[in-house]
Amino acid sequence: MSHVPTTASASRRPRPVSGPLTELLTHLAHAHRVPGAQLAVHVDSVTHTAHTGHADAATGEPFTAEAAVPIGSVTKTYTATALMILVADGDIDLDDPVADHVTELRHVPRFTVRQLLGHTAGLPTGPDSDEAAALSTTRYLSAHCAAADAVGAPGSGFSYSNAGYVAAGRVVEAVTGMPWGQAVRTLVFEPLGTVPAFVGDRSPRRPVAGGHSVHPSTGRALPVRQTLAPVEAPAGALLASALDLLALGRVVAGHGPASVLAPEVAEEMRRPVAGADPGVLADGWGSGLALFREGTTLWCGHDGNAQGTSCHVRAEPELGAVVAFTCNGGNGTELWHALADGLAAITGLRVPTAARVPERGRAVPLPQCAGTYRNGALEYRVTADAEGALALSVGGDTPAPLVCYPDLTCDLVEPDSGRHLPGGRFLRDPHSGAVDRVQISGRTARRTTDV
Repeated sequence: MSHVPTTASASRRPRPVSGPLTELLTHLAHAHRVPGAQLAVHVDSVTHTAHTGHADAATGEPFTAEAAVPIGSVTKTYTATALMILVADGDIDLDDPVADHVTELRHVPRFTVRQLLGHTAGLPTGPDSDEAAALSTTRYLSAHCAAADAVGAPGSGFSYSNAGYVAAGRVVEAVTGMPWGQAVRTLVFEPLGTVPAFVGDRSPRRPVAGGHSVHPSTGRALPVRQTLAPVEAPAGALLASALDLLALGRVVAGHGPASVLAPEVAEEMRRPVAGADPGVLADGWGSGLALFREGTTLWCGHDGNAQGTSCHVRAEPELGAVVAFTCNGGNGTELWHALADGLAAITGLRVPTAARVPERGRAVPLPQCAGTYRNGALEYRVTADAEGALALSVGGDTPAPLVCYPDLTCDLVEPDSGRHLPGGRFLRDPHSGAVDRVQISGRTARRTTDV
């Protein structure tokens, strides 16, 4: 694979890194009002770490390098890695129909393990955590992954799905005979030397950093409670440090211990899944990994947001470079974007944080896209004014303006700042050409009515 030479890879000259990284992280955490953060960077065969701030703003407990943070959806990569280990052991095949292992899904259109991990199984996003709190895995899958809830035929398109990873966790349980938590501990955490921690642990075996909500005017940070339902654990229940995520990144990039995941299995994990076009989330998707292009270089990784946390990992397979970041503030995603810019100057690594946004020309009205769209129980309502400008309401929330372009992509307008945030796109039926779906932040909804 070709790559864009960076200063770090081209010159190989020693450079001061750890001190500037700490200074950068501390400055940005303060600027973005994030209580605490961690950063781990592996470049030129050396790992550099930085941490700053507080694990708990109320007590002033320091945020150490060992503290584990709720990593949200980065959990999905751990679940996928566990499944890839089972694939390597010959216990399951990526092209096995999931229904062969999970009886609760035998009445759903047949999709494969690969499609499940690549979010192309056609499953809805799943219910919110409050609704799922009292559900067993069997009741969850039976109630929220029925054929009527499908957002598309298996393999026909991408729709980011927590429900899909509840199903993936169930596959891990069915194949190993262990609960998901025990299986991921045995297959992934312990071989990597990572001390496991889970949302809901009453007596964690390591320091933890809780999430915080930061008041936009005063900057005051208040601890927030994690609300993930137990059944959703395979999609978002893990806690980890930046160093833990760096170890995971090295494994999925093919540079970790081969005893955990052989390089050829990691390469298969990074292989783009057919039909996986995630829109604004990434430039492609593998089996449990988002794929990002920076020039001609392909990176892989995942992003995760839990209640009051923001966590990210990126790995570049050719050089073996990895960047991992965690923070315990709800506005940490903006810090992550700013951090990537600073990393280029310090390390020479140009780390992609989001999908590339193509040139789209002038904004245009798209009144033909107005309508009601559904993803499971979630309703997206798109309305048009007299000039054809669109607004989006999700689940009955106050409508927010959309800025649309000729290629059917759209920006969400941030209510407070008025900033345009790449948010999604409308999709056409490949046969009729009619707009029949909308994809917002990677989640696809089927059009049910016109407005």
